[in-house]
Amino acid sequence: MFGIGGGELVFIIIVALMLFGTDKIPEAARTFAKVMAQIKNASNDIKGEIQKSASDNGIDTSFKKITSNFTDEVESIKSSVLQNSEDVTKIPIEKIKQDFEDISGPIKRQL
Repeated sequence: MFGIGGGELVFIIIVALMLFGTDKIPEAARTFAKVMAQIKNASNDIKGEIQKSASDNGIDTSFKKITSNFTDEVESIKSSVLQNSEDVTKIPIEKIKQDFEDISGPIKRQL
């Protein structure tokens, strides 16, 4: 919940008790809940207006077209990488080991 752990929550409760006292905590909690509900409603209204405006202007369809093109490109790259990885696994490990030794041999001799 909001990235707050148990210890931090206990500390916040203790500070709230010291600031408001036990008789005003329920009233403060109700007020806080009302404010949070109003903020949530306002953000939902704003989000709805933005989505309505986007659909009226055709932005949502162009965005879907762009994302589908991007998804197609990603899928083609993934298939290409998978095909190349299958080709690499067909190379015998002894050949790879020998090629590595051939390349690293002069480096080992210099050390």
